Amino acid sequence: MPAYVIFTREGAIRDESAMETYARMNRESPPDPKLTPLVVYGALESLEGDAPDGVVILRFPTVEDARAWYNSPAYQAAIVHRKKGADYRAFIVEGL
Repeated sequence: MPAYVIFTREGAIRDESAMETYARMNRESPPDPKLTPLVVYGALESLEGDAPDGVVILRFPTVEDARAWYNSPAYQAAIVHRKKGADYRAFIVEGL
């Protein structure tokens, strides 16, 4: 069953340099063949409630694959910079 890792940025970027480091580290990491980016900060239209500042949606074959990517040493090294740069919510949801 596919799984999706969803990130929502919950406010403005407060440290541009940290976010640039985060992006660079993700670009330089070996690509995960199980990860398919579906949405990366596309145009947003809120239908109900306040819209987040940005949304990223990544697809994986399984929840276990999503969790393994998130907990990988490469991503855990990068996440420190994302957390310094802006406030996010991150979660995994099973798909159909």
